[in-house]
This record gives sequence, C-alpha cells and structure tokens, in this order.
Amino acid sequence: MGREQFAGILRQWRHPACRPQLGWSWSDLPSGKKQQKSQSCISLFFFVMELQNSAEHKQANQASGFHWLSFAYQGLTEIPYDTILTQTDALEVLDLSYNILDENPALLGQLEKLSTLILDSNNYTSHVKFPYMPSITTVCINKNKINNLPVFVDEIRRKFPNIKILSMMNNEAAPSYFNGGSLSQYIDYRLYVISQIPGLEILDDTEVLEKERVQARKTYRLQQNSLSSRKKKAESPRKHTHMQKKADTIIRQ
Repeated sequence: MGREQFAGILRQWRHPACRPQLGWSWSDLPSGKKQQKSQSCISLFFFVMELQNSAEHKQANQASGFHWLSFAYQGLTEIPYDTILTQTDALEVLDLSYNILDENPALLGQLEKLSTLILDSNNYTSHVKFPYMPSITTVCINKNKINNLPVFVDEIRRKFPNIKILSMMNNEAAPSYFNGGSLSQYIDYRLYVISQIPGLEILDDTEVLEKERVQARKTYRLQQNSLSSRKKKAESPRKHTHMQKKADTIIRQ
C-alpha cells in the first residue's frame, strides 16, 4: 500500500461512517471507552487489513497461524510471551494496547514477520528498550509516559530501521493542541522527529509532507552546525593553553 493510499484511508477513517465493523458495536462500549477507541490505532489497522484481505486469504491465515493477535483491555502487567511466541512464523500485527505494561519487550525480537506493534495506553517511558526489529514498519505508542523526545526517537530510529508510521500522540514529548502544547511546539516536534527518521511517511495522524522534510533538514542541520561551532570555540582555549605549556617547557630545557 502506497503512502498516498494510506493517507487517504487515514482521512476516511476519521469519519464514523467509514469505520469497519470489528466484531463489536460502537453503542455497546461505555462512554469512556468510546473516546479511547477513537484515539487508538486498533480500528485503523483492522480497516487496512479488511481492505487488503479477501475472505479466501483470511481462511488461509487461519490454517497457517494467526497473522494478528490482540491482548487489548486485559489489565496485563506482563507481556504474554507464552501465547505470542507460538506464532513466530506468522504473526504480523500485535496489539498490546490499554494495559499496564512497562517492561522492555525484549523477546518480541523473535517475531521475524511482525510489521505492526500497537502499545497505546500503557506505562512505557522514554527509556523503553526495544529489540532490533527490521521487519517493523508501524509503531503506535499513544498515551504512554514518554517525556524525553530525543532519547525515545533515537531508540525508535536504531531499533526499527524500516519504520514508516509512528504514532505517539498524547505523550508529554509530543506536544499538541490536545495536551496543552502550542502550535510552534507541535511544529518543532514534527520537524525534529522527521529529521531523525527520514524514512517516516506518517507521523501521528498526519502524512509527512515533502516541505516538512526540507524544513526539518534545514532546521536541524543548522542546529548541528551551531553546536559544532560552540564545541570548537570551547576547545580552542584549552588547545592554546596546552600549546603554551608545551612551549614554556621547551624554553626551560
């Protein structure tokens, strides 16, 4: 699925009439969970999967193993590896949202086909440590406890080198109108993430535009140059002092 097609699905999904039937009725949910569901990636990925898979393909999936597993709303404090790791040959989408998880998901590295990891509404912080997973293209980690953007983005960039979609809304490190952030903070947040993960195609619920990529490269290249310049200036007096001491020693000899 191309970037433009996925972005179109994102726009359509925002309208309630376009959301798929997922085995539950919207009216059956308590009012609190209606809001939670609307902020989650769960419905979106079901929608994408429904568009991509025919009935015949679904039957093949059931025969060969689960391609999608959900442990949402289970009150989990530990990742249920006993069940998850039985699907290492087939699992592509794993949903662990709306639990109480904060442990580093180290063993998920065994899921060589996993492409989508959903961790919405847990207790993950900026210092979460992921395994190296080149198969991952989508990470949803909305509404957690991420407050240090550089630390978290560096982890995402290094451990998921092929990531295309990152959603981290409703975290302190992702300022927006919805959590009290200003427009300038939101723009700067987007530019920073885009500059650090150049291959990103969708950040939160918005497609990454080419003009954002250009601005991100300009903004953070300038900042890097400024930092390098300040470092050189700070080191210059130390070098001068060292050379002076060396010269004084030679003269004495």
